[in-house]
Amino acid sequence: MENEWELYILRCGDGTLYTGIARDADKRLAVHRSGKGAKYTRGRGPLTLCYREVCPDHGTALRREYAVKQLTREEKELLIISGSPLKQGAGGLEK
Repeated sequence: MENEWELYILRCGDGTLYTGIARDADKRLAVHRSGKGAKYTRGRGPLTLCYREVCPDHGTALRREYAVKQLTREEKELLIISGSPLKQGAGGLEK
């Protein structure tokens, strides 16, 4: 769809995770790898795209990015392993 955005998580060469949003996560990864992406990812290569999630619009992507950034590293790793979006339920994180 024309208005879709993607939430993505990159694994940096130092093992840290970077979360962002873009219209096209593959193109954004290329920008990060060229050193012209986020300041955080510069010098932390190699960068690997390890998770992506399609959002219907920019506002939804921004809200989802904020929610993912609030997760602990362990919760982010579970999200990456599951390959599917997690939601916050009454008993913690659920698929």
